[in-house]
Amino acid sequence: MDTEAELARLSRAFFAAVSFEAGGKPGYDAIRDLFISGGLLIRNTGDAPEVTTVDEFIAPRAELVASGALTEFYEGELEAVNQTFGTVAHRWCSYEKRGVQNGTAFAATGAISTQFVLTPGGWRMSSMAWDDAR
Repeated sequence: MDTEAELARLSRAFFAAVSFEAGGKPGYDAIRDLFISGGLLIRNTGDAPEVTTVDEFIAPRAELVASGALTEFYEGELEAVNQTFGTVAHRWCSYEKRGVQNGTAFAATGAISTQFVLTPGGWRMSSMAWDDAR
């Protein structure tokens, strides 16, 4: 197994799941297959970290889309570096995101730290933490 390629594939799959064009829908459900049971997503863009399970991460985003507030969104990696030791790995990446929410376009860049563990079913994400550039 090519670990570097697999970590890149999982990361691309995450970004593909959250991204969607105007008139489309995101594939949020696919995120569940990328994470281990009990995986965490940590948004650290404000005064305190927002720590969520996968389902807690998906729910408010799905509601924004369903309500028509979020009409398009793109997020993707700019650069990434992996570190692996045995059955644990880390991917540090810079990212860009852009979208339209409540009729207003937005864009940002930032960094994401993603941890992976090797499971009997292959590599899976165990946690992801990010911050937007200010």
